[in-house]
Amino acid sequence: MGFLFLCVLIDVAPSSPNQTLDSHSLRLGRGGGVSVMAPTSQPQIGKLKPIWKAPPPGSKMPPLETFRLTKELVQERVKDNVIVATFGNYAFMDFILTWVKHLTDLGVENLLVGALDTKLLEALYWKGVPVFDMGSHMSTIDVGWGSPTFHKMGREKVMLVDSMLPFGYELLMCDTDTVWLKNPLPYLARYPEADVLTSTDQVTPTVTDDRLDDWQQVGGAYNIGIFHWRPTDSAKKLATEWKEMLTADDNIWDQNAFNDLLHRQLGPPVEDESGLVYAYDGSLKLGLLPASIFCSGHTYFVQAMYRQLRLEPYAVHTTFQFAGTEGKRHRLREAMIFFDPPEYYDSPGGFLTFKPSIPKSLLLDGEHSLQTHFSLVNYQVMPPLWCRLDRLWFPHPGVLEGSMTRQPFICPLDHVHTMLKALPVEEFGPGIDIREYSFFDNPMMPA
Repeated sequence: MGFLFLCVLIDVAPSSPNQTLDSHSLRLGRGGGVSVMAPTSQPQIGKLKPIWKAPPPGSKMPPLETFRLTKELVQERVKDNVIVATFGNYAFMDFILTWVKHLTDLGVENLLVGALDTKLLEALYWKGVPVFDMGSHMSTIDVGWGSPTFHKMGREKVMLVDSMLPFGYELLMCDTDTVWLKNPLPYLARYPEADVLTSTDQVTPTVTDDRLDDWQQVGGAYNIGIFHWRPTDSAKKLATEWKEMLTADDNIWDQNAFNDLLHRQLGPPVEDESGLVYAYDGSLKLGLLPASIFCSGHTYFVQAMYRQLRLEPYAVHTTFQFAGTEGKRHRLREAMIFFDPPEYYDSPGGFLTFKPSIPKSLLLDGEHSLQTHFSLVNYQVMPPLWCRLDRLWFPHPGVLEGSMTRQPFICPLDHVHTMLKALPVEEFGPGIDIREYSFFDNPMMPA
């Protein structure tokens, strides 16, 4: 039997205490220091205060009201009239640090993080990350996709957009499970007439370069994991009506409402070559960010559409996956774009690895069918996992028609395995701690 590359942690010595990322343990790329920003009462003029600069030792945490969202607080972080924002609770602390770290490595420091709980707010403050209090006082644990609390968090995003647009700044809002790979601000500035630029769940390319996707060909939902708002009258009107729809009916999903509003009127195109289209009330100018470079979990991890089109991706949003937060984290680790503390790369018992040998016939012979797919998958033990068919939550022909998925392809671990979640010891025995297949290729792995 052949084996795929596996990295197992052998725990023969007591584990070191769990630690969170801090300014000393965070492994830095491209030479940055680590920094925190304490809100001040006066708007800052000129250069932004550095991020990752922790408050002085022995200093006290400012009162909670200091972190209240105000125009003055946002103004402290604005550059070229743009603010980049995300929000989350303490369960997503490592995602938020990864989000901030990628942006600061790219030279983007006009950012703010909204804290849904005071535990996250305090943790980010002591790490030097610009943070504000969303006043939600929500749970600090992972709430899970689709849960009532998940939908409540979605409503917080809508209220945040509606609250910030009247400040008069452009707002790039993104989810914490988004990773930035290239500075997006110059791209967004190419479309100064756009009121809203949004990502989508489009899985087939409508353009082969870095232009906006063709709005007439996009069939996927507009995805609110990444979207850019300008403080125009049309955009503010959309945000307010969106908020009012959601507060009036708890059963409406925030993203569905967003799509419904924009599709209320879609077309005609704006009279230029920009790729923008009139939407919503007939005056709002909408642009659809290309799915090849503002990537979903499918166009990035499954299709690698950007690579096939020879484009540089700006971002990846970990959608289209099947193992919750653990699956998102593992995908980013496989792609070597997640920031872990040094102890993640140091097991007291060392590591056990092996390399696979897969018969060529399992990869290539015969039709790409259920039988050949499972023959291939069942032969393998661990990643990198080769698959012949895609995995989705709806009926499909194996590979989505019109997509750029190649067969066979290396598929994410959550396509096949449930080893990312802890299983009952009584039924399955002691857990085996694993690392991603790219573990030893990661530049953060000590020599």
